[in-house]
Order: sequence, then structure tokens, then C-alpha cells
Amino acid sequence: MSLSNLSGGGYAIEIENVTKTFKRLSSHTTLKKAFIDFITFNKNKQVKVLRFTALENVSFKVKRGETFGIIGPNGAGKSTLLKIICGIMKPTSGGIAVNGSLSALLELGTGFHPELTGRENVFINGLILGLGKKEIASKFDEIVEFSGVKDFIDEPVKTYSSGMQIRLSFSVAVNVNPDVLILDEVLSVGDAEFQAKSKKRIEEFINGGRTVLMVNHNKNDILNYCSEAVLLYKGTVAAAGKSQNVIEKYEELQAKS
Repeated sequence: MSLSNLSGGGYAIEIENVTKTFKRLSSHTTLKKAFIDFITFNKNKQVKVLRFTALENVSFKVKRGETFGIIGPNGAGKSTLLKIICGIMKPTSGGIAVNGSLSALLELGTGFHPELTGRENVFINGLILGLGKKEIASKFDEIVEFSGVKDFIDEPVKTYSSGMQIRLSFSVAVNVNPDVLILDEVLSVGDAEFQAKSKKRIEEFINGGRTVLMVNHNKNDILNYCSEAVLLYKGTVAAAGKSQNVIEKYEELQAKS
């Protein structure tokens, strides 16, 4: 389904029948052997390609201004789904629409170039998120102040601790004021002070009527922040609706596993 077929009316995110299938070599075929067979035109080559379905017919909608949760065990397809929503990868089939500007924190700090300074990375990431150079410059002091890395902002990011990279990455994402903010396990990283600061900023987003899509293993965070949620289990939507009901279904599946 093309994105143009999705409505956009009243929804910040629309996901319809999304399936993602990956191809991989069988365990009996090494990449080296497959390459040698290819370049030597080996007619007897037997390369077996297996298919793995990470997501299958996943559908749900997130209303504008809603804080929506995604929960599920490791390997359920959460990260794959977020990457599709953010445009990092394409679905094998199905449709995705994001209506408005989007900022995502999938893997904090990994979008930074280690050889560039914190200042340079702030401007590059701001541009990637759709801001103009003047707009980034106007927000720069606020971003740096929030991150707490002012004394190191002109040092290469490779000299930063992981905590410093996390704080700066988070600060860029939340200070560009996107229409849709995607958070992947953000509330569980960093020290207690950073977590408290992060939660306060996210609450400002929520109270300001912005849309937040939150992936979190912490059931209490989903209950506290999200009115609606979906449970991903083995690549499919196992439950959807009120967060309390979704969490109860998740607990049932955990008890059976």
C-alpha cells in the first residue's frame, strides 16, 4: 500500500498491514563460500536463502497529541518497526504515514560522528531533523545548556563518555520541537539525575499536546504516560487498546513463556 492511500486525518502516525521480511543465508552456507562460488561461476553452488519475517500485518494508528506505547519482549519486532516509521528501512509490504515533523531517539548518541565536535554534530543532526542553520543557531545555547556538556562542546565526540553522548543526543532531539517524538527506551538510560530531567522534558511534550510514541520495557512507564498501547509479540500485534489491558495481556504471555 502506498503512503498516499493513508488518510492523515486526525492521526499523527498510521501503520497499515506492515510486513517486513529479511533474507539470510542458511547456516550451512558461509558468506565467504557464497562469494567464491559467485566470482568463480561455480555451477554446482548450492546457496540456500532463508526468509525471516520480523513483522507481519502490523496495523495501528496514533492520534495527534496522543502518547502511545509499544511494548513487547526482545525480538518482538519493535526496533524494526521504529526504523520503518523513521524511514531508515522500507517495509516489504504495507503502508506507513507520519503526518508532521518527526524526531526520533532510537539509539542515543549513535547518530554522532566521532571525529566531529559536539558543536558540529548538533548542527548536522539539526539539519537531518529538518531545521535550517539559523534555526539551529537560535536553539544552540538551549541545547547545550540542557545537555550539560558545555565545557566539552568543541571537543571531538569520540572523547565523550557514553553518558555525555546520550545527554547531547537527547537534548538535540527534544529541543527541535517536532510534531512527533519517538522514544526507544530513553527513560531507562543514564543516571538518576538524567532520567529525572528526561522525564520532566517528556512531560512538557505531553502536556504541550505533542505526539509521543514510546517504546519501553518498563510497564509502569507505559501505564503512567500512555493512554493507548500495542503489544508486539513474534512480529504481530498480540493486543491493542487501553494501556492497562495491553499490559495485562503482556503479563499473561510472560507467565506462559
